[in-house]
Amino acid sequence: MNVEASIPGYEIREGVDAVDFERTTALLATTYWSPGISRDRVERAARGSALVVSVHHRVDGQVGYARLVGDKTTFGWIADVFVQEGHRGRGIARAMVRYFLSHPEHQTLRRFILATRGAQPVYAGIGFVQLPHAERWMAFMPGEHRVDDAVAR
Repeated sequence: MNVEASIPGYEIREGVDAVDFERTTALLATTYWSPGISRDRVERAARGSALVVSVHHRVDGQVGYARLVGDKTTFGWIADVFVQEGHRGRGIARAMVRYFLSHPEHQTLRRFILATRGAQPVYAGIGFVQLPHAERWMAFMPGEHRVDDAVAR
């Protein structure tokens, strides 16, 4: 497989079998987007994803994680990109995203998206831009609305 992504001193591993779910859960549970997430939810999300990668340091073990949600044909949402503190600033997040973008099974995707609160410059350096036609996009937030309320309108 020809995937263009590498980080000196680290190894990117593909697939859920390479993920240390205890560590991944502990890392994701500290984020603003998944505070307190359970291991069961982390594993179910990983197993339901189109692709999962983890980054491993030769001494510290797994220090990064990301997943791609999508149909493997037209669309991919890059989610849960996380790098352990102490290993940040070394291009690990970019390498994981490049791995998704250059993966042979993703060459027919028309669009990759991601959301971030403060790492826009990291992803802009790869070629990501603000969402074009953002006015077309909508979201349903189950925690904020009940389905019955939405249907009644």
